[in-house]
Amino acid sequence: VQLVESGGGLEQPGGSQRLSCAASGLAFGVHAMSWFRQAPGKEREAVSCIMGSGRFTSYADSVKGRFTISRDNAKNTVYLQMNSLKPEDTAMYYCAAGLSCSYPPSSAGFHYWGQGTQVTVSS
Repeated sequence: VQLVESGGGLEQPGGSQRLSCAASGLAFGVHAMSWFRQAPGKEREAVSCIMGSGRFTSYADSVKGRFTISRDNAKNTVYLQMNSLKPEDTAMYYCAAGLSCSYPPSSAGFHYWGQGTQVTVSS
């Protein structure tokens, strides 16, 4: 199983970015996909999750209304659209594949992880 994130970088506060995670080596459409982030010196935070069908999504309170998770099962790819970015969104962002989503999102049941992509929000 391989998960490869892309799309991070430096962005100004209030700006937008879209992260992508391309998956291979697994039955993508039956796996829940989730985004996590970890800032230096802080615990990992579950940001968002989407079920295999795409019908159910969940978000951490810290990103609700600003971030949108989506997936394209034909492309084996999950996305995270991040709007109204804040400096506190600065972190390494990871995607993961697992069994199911929970509310709020959590890392329980997520066994496959990508290497991460850095998002830095700063003026």
